[in-house]
Amino acid sequence: MAADKNNKIVVTCSKGIAPFLREELLSLGCRVISETVSGVIVEGAAADVMKLNLHLRTGHRVLLHIADFQAPGPDELYREIFCINWEDYINEVGYVCVESSVENPAIRDSRFANMRCKDAVVDRIKSMKGRRPDSGPERNRSVVYLYWRGSACSVYLNTSGEPLSKRGYRKIPSTAPLQETLAAALIMAGAWKRDLNFVNPMCGSGTLAVEAALIGLNRAPGLLRGDFGFMHLKGFDEEAWKKLRQEARAASVKSLKGRIIATDIRPEAVEAARKNAATAGVDHLIEFGVCDYADTPVPEGGGVVILNPGYGERMGSSEELEVVYKGIGDFFKQKCRGYKGYIFTGNPALGKKVGLKASRKIPFFNSTIECRLLEYELYEGTRKSS
Repeated sequence: MAADKNNKIVVTCSKGIAPFLREELLSLGCRVISETVSGVIVEGAAADVMKLNLHLRTGHRVLLHIADFQAPGPDELYREIFCINWEDYINEVGYVCVESSVENPAIRDSRFANMRCKDAVVDRIKSMKGRRPDSGPERNRSVVYLYWRGSACSVYLNTSGEPLSKRGYRKIPSTAPLQETLAAALIMAGAWKRDLNFVNPMCGSGTLAVEAALIGLNRAPGLLRGDFGFMHLKGFDEEAWKKLRQEARAASVKSLKGRIIATDIRPEAVEAARKNAATAGVDHLIEFGVCDYADTPVPEGGGVVILNPGYGERMGSSEELEVVYKGIGDFFKQKCRGYKGYIFTGNPALGKKVGLKASRKIPFFNSTIECRLLEYELYEGTRKSS
């Protein structure tokens, strides 16, 4: 990787998250070129790739652009990829993985495209260096990403390796856990600030609470990980990376003014959340409790209260959940005055059972499920009518 050469960088994300990712990239000083439904394109150099992997909360992968070309079929794909100077990026005694997104009439199985791409990469390196790197499915070393639509191909280096959503702290997942990047985007959408309270009933494995703590501390999520794809590429500047990490640590704060409260009715979920928070180094900032959501303590001073109840796709039946959603509305009205209330749901019909009018309905996707983050202004005077 040439340290001072500017390249196109594509940062991917889940659908619905791109506006929040764009704001993150702008705050990091990036020049945004364009935005798509599932990513943001910026321009930058190797140092920017490291910075993005370290600091981004809502991005999924940081892809460094290598080449564009036309390839009607697999033979043309091989020839074009063989012409790329892979020996400048990947060590001949290293390891390479190929992943792809392919829609081409000549390809029935994307694994075949991956194999042809991998063959071209390792054959090129062997022809130039006399030895070919190992290859396989592991994404914890050098990773090549192929994007192929029709005959148009783009090739990238996946500098993240494993997705950035894999922070490394969620050792014990719960049923239907939120992805870390989605949780961060939900918190950003709610505009929570570290001097306000953050209340998360139905906390599950604690992802929302942990992400809130990391955001509140201004702690770079990449500090939790010890391995990224760019670390296995030629030209990796280890000293520059150490400096970036030191600067990130120095920029984080030690404490929060507001309280973070996370509860769940299931003791095993709370125990898992507590352990995940400890792995992330933020367990001392989160007040965990085992109780029904309606009994969650809501401190004075205002802030955000957010719930991620089931919505009938993967957890619970819609009939049972109608009672839950109505109860959440009562909880908001009775205990959360002065707060902003949020419900993340993939079931619009259940959202109507809350009994409050949402001030905003922010679209997101949880995997393939179209969801909404419903926002409620819970004014001081709001009270359930008798």
